[in-house]
Amino acid sequence: MQSPISHADLQTLLHEADIAARRLIRKLHLSKEDLDDIRQDLLVDLIARLPAFDRQRGSLGAFAGLVLRNQATRIAARIKRERAMFGTAPVSLDEVVPAHDGATRGELVGEEEELSAWLGQRVDGFAAIEQRLAVERGLGLLDRRDGALCAALAHTTIERLAAQGRGSRSTLYRRLEHIRLALTAHGLKAA
Repeated sequence: MQSPISHADLQTLLHEADIAARRLIRKLHLSKEDLDDIRQDLLVDLIARLPAFDRQRGSLGAFAGLVLRNQATRIAARIKRERAMFGTAPVSLDEVVPAHDGATRGELVGEEEELSAWLGQRVDGFAAIEQRLAVERGLGLLDRRDGALCAALAHTTIERLAAQGRGSRSTLYRRLEHIRLALTAHGLKAA
């Protein structure tokens, strides 16, 4: 299989990627071990953009330099965002914290600081249990027809229920409003 890139062009691309990677390593104070990863990220982007190269408009080295400079800017922004979020040096959760009687960092992280809290999930287990019990109590106080409507609405819409002949849309909406008022009267808040 013949390569669409000549040996001389390949050397030019590798040389330009090496220069851009070393510049980025130096500017961001990264370790030398990151050089190969940065160079690879730069080359992948460059190869993806290579079909846009036009020899009539300039040399391959100039094109590669421009593409690599732009990609290096995006990589630098990503690294700066990660540093702002996680700090400059990675920290192990298994690391023992000296001032806490042999406890690890992972043991000292509260539930409100864990990843699930960052992603918007409920972190208070007691509140989740209390919410579930309140919903069960409130649904138990409803009429059987209203409970069946709540169960059906968990999987479909009012429009589909009306199309299935479970009642008119206006009737279903009135029943849903009645259910909301009844649940609110029993102490449940709207989700």
